[in-house]
This record gives sequence, C-alpha cells and structure tokens, in this order.
Amino acid sequence: MKVVFFEEVEGTALVGEIKEVKNGFARNYLLPRGLAGPTTHNNLVRAERLAQADAIRQEKLDGEATPVATAIVGAEMTFQARVGEQGRLFGSITARDIAERLTEIAADSVPGATIEHRQVLLPQSLRSLGTEEVRVRLTRNVSAQVTVIVEPDADSANLSFDEIVAEVDEAEAAETEAVEVETAEEAEPVEA
Repeated sequence: MKVVFFEEVEGTALVGEIKEVKNGFARNYLLPRGLAGPTTHNNLVRAERLAQADAIRQEKLDGEATPVATAIVGAEMTFQARVGEQGRLFGSITARDIAERLTEIAADSVPGATIEHRQVLLPQSLRSLGTEEVRVRLTRNVSAQVTVIVEPDADSANLSFDEIVAEVDEAEAAETEAVEVETAEEAEPVEA
C-alpha cells in the first residue's frame, strides 16, 4: 500500500515521504495512529506543509546541537571500575554514565547543554577493560564520535582474583543479612 507520512517513523520514513509499505503495517499501525495516510491530493498537500515545518524545526535543532557536537567530538573519557583478573568488570559502564560525563564536558563550552542517555548509541553496557569508540547522535543530522577508556581502579590493580571474589561475596552476604534482619523486625508481633 502506498502511503504519505505525516510524522517521522524511525527506520521507515521522514515527514512528507511517500513510501510503499506492507498492507498490515499501514492498516494496523500507521493509519490508526495518524502517522501516515493514503496518497490522496489533500493528504499530499498536508504532508508537504508538514514537511516544510519539520525541515525548519530540524534546521533549528541542528543549529542548537552543532556547538554541543563540536564541544564533545573526539573527547576521551576514562572510567575506573572494579575488575577481576580476566579484565571483566564487576558491574558495567552504561550509556547513562557516558551521557553524564559528556554533559559535564559539553557544559564547559556550551552552558546549559545536556546529553541524554538515549543519544549515546551504545549497543550494550561496557563490561570489560579497554577502549571503545562510541557514537553520540544529538539530532538526526548531527552526531559526534567519542572515546571511552575503561581502566581498573586502584583497589583492583592490587588484589588477586580470589580476594576480589571474597570481597564481593562479603558485600553480598552483608546485604542479605541486613535484609533478613529488617524483614525479621517487621514480622515481630506487637503485644497489646
């Protein structure tokens, strides 16, 4: 089915584009939500107006994002994390961690600049030591490449694998004990 798009559908089409889509996709998703419509004269005129407005909006967004991209492009961020002997992290470095650090970097050059974790294109959290190139997509047309370096923290560098595992086990045991004590206190009957 040939439809004209009234809104951007990520991975499918931009506003104003005319595309051939599967009948079920159009009938069950696009048309009921008002994201697209049949290619009638009125819908084509409407889509053209929406496309012009979207182009103006996108140009403004790109203009605001360009200084932020300039501020962070090529940035190198070093994260220190607790690791075992095989270089695997106890925990991970997430897109949220990277976004927070990038916001700090960008705020130095562009006051009020914020980078959301959704803009950091990290397929999965970083769970091992090393260097990773990460793309940050600020808008549809503006993106920047940054470098994330994960290093062992000072405590990890001095401990053997067995010592690290023992510390993690102790922390988990203490947490479990605290939860059990708290649950036991809540379960005690109150005398009248």
